[in-house]
Amino acid sequence: MRPWSFVGRTQELQRLVAAATSGSERGLIFSGSAGIGKSRLLREGVDVLPRDGYATWYASANIATAGLPFGGLAQVLPADQPVGLSPAGLLRWAMDSLVERAVGRRIVLAIDDAHLLDPTSAALVYLIARSGHATVLGTLRSGEPVPLPIRALWTDDLVDHAELSPLTIADTTHMLGEMLGGEIESASAERLWRMCLGNALFLRELVIAAQAGDEMTEHFGVWRWTGKLELAPDLTDLIDTRIGRLSPDVRTAVELVALGEPLGLDLLTRIVRPAEVEVAEERGLIRVTSDDRRHNVRLAHPLYGEVVRRRCPVSRSRRLTAQLADAVEGVGARRRDDLLRVAVWRLDSGSAKDPALLLGAGMQAYSRFDVPLALRLSKAAVDAGGGFPAAELLATLLMFADQPEDALHVIESVRDEADTDERKTRWYSAHALICFWGLSREKTITEVSEAVGGLKDANHRSRLRAFEAMMRFHQMAHEDALNIGRAVLDRPATDGISRALVYSMLTHLRAARGELADSDRAASRVVADLASWQTEMPYIKVAMELGRGTRLILGGDLRSIDEIVADEFADLADAGEFRLGSGYVSVLRAQAARLRGQTGDALRHSLQACAMLAASRVFAGLAHAERAMAAALRGEATLAAEAMADSDRTHGTNMIVLYPWREQARAWTLASAGDLAGAVDTLRRLAGRLRDDRMAGHELYALHDLVRLGFPALPLSVPQGAMATAPEVISVSVAERLAELARQVGGPMPSLFSRHAKAAAGESEAELLWVADQFVRQDFLLYAAEATATAARLLRDQRSPQTQLINTRLAELKQRCQLIDTPALRVDRVRLTERERQVAELAAMGTPSKEIAEQLFLSARTVDNHLQRVYVKLGVTGRAELSVALQSISE
Repeated sequence: MRPWSFVGRTQELQRLVAAATSGSERGLIFSGSAGIGKSRLLREGVDVLPRDGYATWYASANIATAGLPFGGLAQVLPADQPVGLSPAGLLRWAMDSLVERAVGRRIVLAIDDAHLLDPTSAALVYLIARSGHATVLGTLRSGEPVPLPIRALWTDDLVDHAELSPLTIADTTHMLGEMLGGEIESASAERLWRMCLGNALFLRELVIAAQAGDEMTEHFGVWRWTGKLELAPDLTDLIDTRIGRLSPDVRTAVELVALGEPLGLDLLTRIVRPAEVEVAEERGLIRVTSDDRRHNVRLAHPLYGEVVRRRCPVSRSRRLTAQLADAVEGVGARRRDDLLRVAVWRLDSGSAKDPALLLGAGMQAYSRFDVPLALRLSKAAVDAGGGFPAAELLATLLMFADQPEDALHVIESVRDEADTDERKTRWYSAHALICFWGLSREKTITEVSEAVGGLKDANHRSRLRAFEAMMRFHQMAHEDALNIGRAVLDRPATDGISRALVYSMLTHLRAARGELADSDRAASRVVADLASWQTEMPYIKVAMELGRGTRLILGGDLRSIDEIVADEFADLADAGEFRLGSGYVSVLRAQAARLRGQTGDALRHSLQACAMLAASRVFAGLAHAERAMAAALRGEATLAAEAMADSDRTHGTNMIVLYPWREQARAWTLASAGDLAGAVDTLRRLAGRLRDDRMAGHELYALHDLVRLGFPALPLSVPQGAMATAPEVISVSVAERLAELARQVGGPMPSLFSRHAKAAAGESEAELLWVADQFVRQDFLLYAAEATATAARLLRDQRSPQTQLINTRLAELKQRCQLIDTPALRVDRVRLTERERQVAELAAMGTPSKEIAEQLFLSARTVDNHLQRVYVKLGVTGRAELSVALQSISE
């Protein structure tokens, strides 16, 4: 375990220091529960006080000295206490000794656990506070009796008294990173935070126990808690002490809450007497909350439940959970969560006999993305004789638990039971999910297509056709996918699940093509059919969010991205170990952070995504590509290359549709390593492929990357007309192609990218600065910094008096970002960058080797840095024209 660093509590620490040093502030005492961090806060506050201006003494009271006169302050008073003095005389002696030792400095007396002070020490603290020459700082444990002189400190208005709140989740995550020596995934951090409720001591003990039990695992530098909980003996003893001795009836009340929380108060008092519940509440073991006119009972702390459940004998635990299930069923199981709760209690009590109950509860847990619980219930349903439906659910859940081979075994085991059109449809749907997305088997598409012909019912055929459309889309057969999807939607009787599958595909397809409004409408249709698919196929939400996230990133709507990553789906996916969903949400966080120039956050989120998706065949390649992109933008070339290699290794043929993100990352990985020619060539080829695939939304970003690298005038071979199929091609520049796309693609980014390209090609510093301001409005701080850097370079070459002003603006933008190091920002290496730009352009235009590119560059030195325009005019595209170009340029 690494040293326990002090994190968070910034405002509380500032308030503590201000109370001691401002001169106008009074003292300050913080109250809080044990382990919440009061003592560490007090110690940190005292340690920063300057010793030359303050006489600072720190004392820690404890139970051992609570009965000894001046026992609590023995650490700060002289050891040679005089004898024969009256109590008042002793107080005067203690006061005088402290004042004498202060030597004119202001006294700061810090008392930890002041509630444990002996009466004499408490009286002395009160007198010191009243003297007017001292400041008293201290801590108290909430709920403990406080000596009257200490209580009088704030009732007599001598000090301020405040309750210390638990650590926030952000502070907890920071503390976990310090403890573990690396990042921790957000889902694990949140689970640990919920378990300890912001209590620093509990958190530390949990992590120590988790590490000792090999429950903390590390992937790609990101730590993850498995979710198992082995409490350390010290923590168990501490909680046992908090709970204390209980009568049998009160213990039963606490055990019932521990086994079934939250419990309705009425339900609990049907099983135990109300008086026992009142005692448990008075002891601070349970708490009663109101929710929509219902009163629910929970334990006062989650760890109380862990200890109580472990201390409860198995036979009594089974009896009590059976009682809970009987009680809820006895009143009709009226609450929304009752089905799930009763099923779990029946399972825990060994009284689960009804496979329908277990299956229904498993479906409900699945619809909430609680994969571990749904897996447990579906396995129990299979064991209880649930047959085909239970096996189908279990196979699907195993797929999302990253166990596709086991999932395939389960679904194959019930193949013979698929004896109706409905079951055949469900079987092929589950089988396709596992084989295509879980195991990357390309032949799955053909199998599903052939299976459609064996179905008589039109609705069932539509379901499989919708699956086929999704698979073909992910393999880049977009026209086939579109035609199949239209045929499904054209049937008025098509069910909600089939429509949702097609519309989730269209959400992504339309976004990739730059048809943002159509993509938004398709997503709305998926949400409109929510009731039809949420229980049976909740994973449709992932497909829809992939399309919606693509639309928002390509459309430049970063604020809406923030809403996605903060909504209920992200919380449920994290809490329920739905790693495919939470992994993609982390990718989305990384993409938004990258565009904002927050490359450190982008790298952290992408690392979390890589850790979450380590066993996935769906988004793992995308996660590693985003990691490569973040590292490349930071100038960390080696890390970027390693991440790109991981992306190539983990990317499956089932998600070819994600290639735009991956190839962009590849280009920036090359650029970060100094291979500008390779980066330009990669982006030029990517833009051509995207143009052929009609993915104009992605093409915009590939072309804009060329502008960012300094190639707005690079010639491109484009079919005549926007989407022409004729063989005739023309040569247009990157800037001209962006202008054409700006007339076709929706959203604010196309026109902004086009103006950026035009300003860069025309070397208009005023226009570049306008573009930079617009990027700032969109929160695209990385792009804003790059455009500003280009303007600064132009102004410097002109020896403009505005250069210093623009450099200051650039510095401010870079300060708002985290570490960014891209070619456009390397203003101090402008001549090298210019040379690299010329050579890379030649290489991208068809130069067979870098040596020939260098020769062309050197022979064209007299063109006065306008070589790029000459190349555009010449339209050089291959080796045969190079000698002609060289001769023309030389002339």
